[in-house]
Amino acid sequence: MAKKQFKTESKRLLDLMVNSIYTHKEIFLRELISNASDAIDKLYFRSLTDQSVTLTREDYEIRLTPDRDARTLTISDNGIGMTAEELEKNLGTIARSGSFDFKAAAQEGKEAVDIIGQFGVGFYSAFMVSDRITVVSRAYGSDEANRWESAGADGYTVTPCEKDAPGTVITLHLKADTEDAKFSDYLEEWQLRSLVKKYSDYIRYPIRMQVSREQKKEGTEDEYETVTADETLNSMTPIWKKAQSEVTDEEYAAFYQEKFYDFEAPLKVIRQKAEGTSNYEALLFIPARAPFDYYSRDFEKGLQLYSSGVMIMEKCKDLLPDHYSFVRGLVDSADLSLNISREMLQHDRQLKIIAKALEKKITAELKKLQRDDRESYEKFFTAFGTQLKWGLYADYGTHRETLQDLVMFRSSNGDKPVTLAEYVGRMPESQTKILYAAGETVERIAMLPQVEAALARGQEVLYLTEDVDEFALKMLRTYEEREFADVCKEDADLGTEEEKEALSKANADAADLLAAVKAALGDAVASVRLTDKLGDHPACLATEGELSVGMEKTLNKMPGIGDEKVKATLVLELNKAHPVVQKLEALRTDDPEKLAAYSKVLYANARLLSGLAVEDPAEYGKLVANLMAE
Repeated sequence: MAKKQFKTESKRLLDLMVNSIYTHKEIFLRELISNASDAIDKLYFRSLTDQSVTLTREDYEIRLTPDRDARTLTISDNGIGMTAEELEKNLGTIARSGSFDFKAAAQEGKEAVDIIGQFGVGFYSAFMVSDRITVVSRAYGSDEANRWESAGADGYTVTPCEKDAPGTVITLHLKADTEDAKFSDYLEEWQLRSLVKKYSDYIRYPIRMQVSREQKKEGTEDEYETVTADETLNSMTPIWKKAQSEVTDEEYAAFYQEKFYDFEAPLKVIRQKAEGTSNYEALLFIPARAPFDYYSRDFEKGLQLYSSGVMIMEKCKDLLPDHYSFVRGLVDSADLSLNISREMLQHDRQLKIIAKALEKKITAELKKLQRDDRESYEKFFTAFGTQLKWGLYADYGTHRETLQDLVMFRSSNGDKPVTLAEYVGRMPESQTKILYAAGETVERIAMLPQVEAALARGQEVLYLTEDVDEFALKMLRTYEEREFADVCKEDADLGTEEEKEALSKANADAADLLAAVKAALGDAVASVRLTDKLGDHPACLATEGELSVGMEKTLNKMPGIGDEKVKATLVLELNKAHPVVQKLEALRTDDPEKLAAYSKVLYANARLLSGLAVEDPAEYGKLVANLMAE
């Protein structure tokens, strides 16, 4: 029979499909297996109304047959098959899909048919790995079979042939190996088993292959023989399709550890099934610990995406917000609009609906874990709490309502982290703000004079030890209508109205002394003032404005900052009840030079107490030595 040309497409279009549409060459096997599954679906669907179809569901199969000597890979099925006319129509026209027509016809009859092949280009992905393709097919109900054969865009032939039973046999003549691609790998049992497991594990019909194994000869101690037997490569029934009551915790753990390469069982399993506006099933896992690369640029978020049991994407980023990037799992939906290669999703409304629903579900399950199993939640928060805090800060606080009840901080209340709700629930009626202090460690924060003063008043203080903490609270702004206040800032509002009035009068009375200390320190501080919140400490540093000492240190650690360091506006606070103030007042008139020396020593000590480096260590050491020598 004379060679025919493809009806509507040119060599350029076929080259585009083979070289551009598909990202990975291995996708071809997924496409051909999906087509075979669709063909069996059509015959099974027909059997529901046609009594002449005698095959039962257990009779259907898809078979892989690699032949290393001939360099061929055969994919066969016992599905509906194709007539010569259908071979011409479906394979002679690129982007013609018999599955799409079948599905459209079924939907007109109000039948629910689950078939994923809708574009008619998946078959041609086989040209990525083969230089010639032969298709032998016999339609169910016909005694005739036909062979379709093509070496690419130059055309194809359709000729009559013999075939014993209905179905389709596709034989790929693999390309020669090159430096860039070893096509012969697709003839190896391990590779075929791996690709089926990765992409087609949940095809609902068995995918079988003759597999060779070494085993001991019966009746011998150390003699082995090679035995070849049929092996079903796919599990067929997805774990997420089973009723929750039918799946044990051990089975969930085994599935998670195998699929997501984790040596530890998940901390929590989340299942969701939605019907209505969007139909999908989700199986999600909260890991017990963060992957080694989680807080690095190399980490990629995303859920596996399936369409009717066939994996479409390894990591669909659009299904998870960044603050829940630690979640692993999968989503299976037949409603998604796939693009022509089935590797990527078209941007559509369904994907956004699913992503929004998943975010709500994850949030609800985390709150439930926090409420019902605090120990497990604290373990989770140790691993991923930083990500939740960054979620508060990101996108200008867009996700504050979602995350504010999930974040926790250490506090002066004990060794366990507390939620904001727990903090507010313990606040004295006289306290109007949520107090916090930042530092490198809990121990360093607890030593701050301002913290000691707050604790002496019976107030609880949140201890912010992570770089992101202050930024998160700044973006959060309030919680249950209560503002956050840094105890190391002037607006912390720790005292009563009477105490504030007394402090204001003391500052007015000491104006000359404060001016003298400020003159000695120059631009190192913006101002000097008296305070009543230092206990037995002589001095401390406070800040004015939005930038705190902790935020200064965090920002200056960021890459690319160079010599343009940011600086917090510092204020030196002197303890109005400490003897040092009386000493300074005496020196103001008797020995101004010694006043300057005392002022610099107090300032340096305050910097050290705040976790800041002394600006001039040599001068500081000399000043201390001179004072000790007097």
